[in-house]
Order: sequence, then C-alpha cells, then structure tokens
Amino acid sequence: MAFEATVKKRIRVLVVDDSAVARTFITSGLMGKGNIQVVGFAVNGADALKKAPELKPDVVTLDVEMPDMSGIELLKKLMPVYRVPVILVSSLNLHVFEALAAGAVDFVRKPDSRQSKEEFIGTLAQKIEAAAYAKVRTASHPAPAASSAAAKPAVETIPLLGASPALDHVMIGLGASTGGTEATLEVMKRLPADIPPMVIVQHMPPGFTKMYADRLNRLCAMEVREAVDGDDLYRGLALVAPADYQCRFVRIGDRYRVSCRPGEKVSGHRPSVDVLFQSMADVVKTRMVGIIMTGMGHDGADGLLAMRKAGAYTIGQDKESSVVYGMPMVANDIGAVQVQASCENIAGVLLRHLKSL
Repeated sequence: MAFEATVKKRIRVLVVDDSAVARTFITSGLMGKGNIQVVGFAVNGADALKKAPELKPDVVTLDVEMPDMSGIELLKKLMPVYRVPVILVSSLNLHVFEALAAGAVDFVRKPDSRQSKEEFIGTLAQKIEAAAYAKVRTASHPAPAASSAAAKPAVETIPLLGASPALDHVMIGLGASTGGTEATLEVMKRLPADIPPMVIVQHMPPGFTKMYADRLNRLCAMEVREAVDGDDLYRGLALVAPADYQCRFVRIGDRYRVSCRPGEKVSGHRPSVDVLFQSMADVVKTRMVGIIMTGMGHDGADGLLAMRKAGAYTIGQDKESSVVYGMPMVANDIGAVQVQASCENIAGVLLRHLKSL
C-alpha cells in the first residue's frame, strides 16, 4: 500500500514516564524495532516540557498517571510549545479519553498478565509508526462529568422523520482506528436520538471499549453501549464492538442481531472492520450504510467494497480531517467510497441520505 510504503524514515521517540522500570523497559524494547530511535526520556511533566523542544522527537510516548503533573496537564502545556504526536501508555483508566480529547493521537494499554511484554512492545511500535505520520488535532472541548442516563445532552441536529417507515429498515456500520475515538464522537454527537441501528468497530485494547461506549452514551443523544453477543438491533441504539471479539451482523427471520465471538484476527485486528462490513454485505437485506474513518492500514476497505457492491451507501472520511489517512484512503482508492467528507460533515451527509429514503 502507498501509505505503508512511506513508513521508512527514522522515527525519533521521547519516552515520558515517572517509573524508572517502565522507562528502561520501553526504551530498551523500542531500540530493537526497525526504524525507531529513542532519543531520550523524561522523568516527569516538567522534564518533558524542557526536553521535547530540545530533542525534537517525532513521537512522544506518555504515561497518563504521573505525580505533580498528569499526562493530561502535560498535553495542555506541551502542545502550544511543541506540537507532536503523542501515544499514551495507560492502565485501564478513564483518563485516557480525556487525554485523547486533549490532543493525543492513540494509546496502548500497559502490559498485564494477559499480554506478554513482547506483544506490548510490538503494539507500541506499530502505533508509533502510525503516529509519526499523524496529524495532531486541536484539543477538543473537555467532556462533562459522568451523569445519569436521564441527563442526556442537548444535541444540535436536524431530527429524522420518526414516522418514516423506510428508516425502520436501515442498518449502519462504522469503522475507525488511529484517531477514531474523537473522530467518531464528532460524528455521533451530531446524530439524533432516533438514528437507525449502528454498530461501531474501533480498534482498542480489552477493557476500554466499554468505557468508550459509556463515554459516547453520556455525550450523544442515542443509546450507546458495548455490544453483547445476541444483542437485538433497533432504532436509537448504537453498539460498540467489544475488544478481542469479532463482531458481525446476523439475521434471524426479519430481525437483526449482533454476534460477538472469539476468532482469528482479520486484516490484523480483532475486532476487524472488514469482518463487520463483510457480514453486512452478506446478510443484511434491508438498506445499509457503511462509514470508514481515520486509521492506519487497510482494515475495512475490502468489506466496504463488498457493501457497496451489495447496494450500500458508503462514506469515507477525507484526507484533511483524518488523523491518519490510511484506511479511508485505501477504501477510496479501490472504489469502495461513494462520498468523502470531513468528520464534522459525515453526520450531515448521513442524515441527508437517510432523509432521502
């Protein structure tokens, strides 16, 4: 792929972590990874603020939880001084989403008993390569504190025609990777509460998909939750595919559900956007929409093409608004995308299509 072929330059990395053990482990692990060069480390936020402009790294790896200055606070101070792609290194922690909203491009979960250290370093190295070519976004507005389900935010959207029978027979799939947590939020928060059923695949480590679904549920008008095997699909519901499972549409008579089962990685991922989209092309007999957004690689491109050939309406995020224009680029290049739009405009494109049905 053209995007993958460009990942050749030496990538300068600054490691920021208050733990000497973690710094040594990350630094020594990355030193053996091809074109990655660790140019230094910082022991806290103040040290990182000093060293980043001096060392001029291409990518920073950042511990989210540090004393004196958290990773979020550091991001807010660093970005105006030295704008650089940041990969978060985090335990299972809600603060990772605050840091992504503050401008970080991606994150990797700290290794635990379920993941080998070699696998962690391999994943981190892949994310660093993607981040080296990522666009650093302007920090978004901070998310409101968690609240009850009854306190849904006001969403400025043009409501769908709730009585339209055509909208009771539409299924929507959305896939994203690097940069996708915030880009998907930009789409979702512009959609009304009575949106046709949606299933979202966002490449994410185990544990984080539920927290991400809960975050979307707080910030968006529709109901959003992590998918469970056998969940029914209905209007006003968006499901986030659980990490480490392949998620598919299944049809039982004239009803649709999701299947979330263990399985091999496809296109390098579990869940895979290709798996979701291909299942829609295979089993969905009503109208359907496929949306592919920012991310490295090609996951989702073939599945989106299959959807388009099966009659789906397909949307791809444009280059200008993508943090990494990999997945939507490949999909567009092979003819899978009918309309390209920015993450801010995708919701409008989708709503106009739905209102035309």
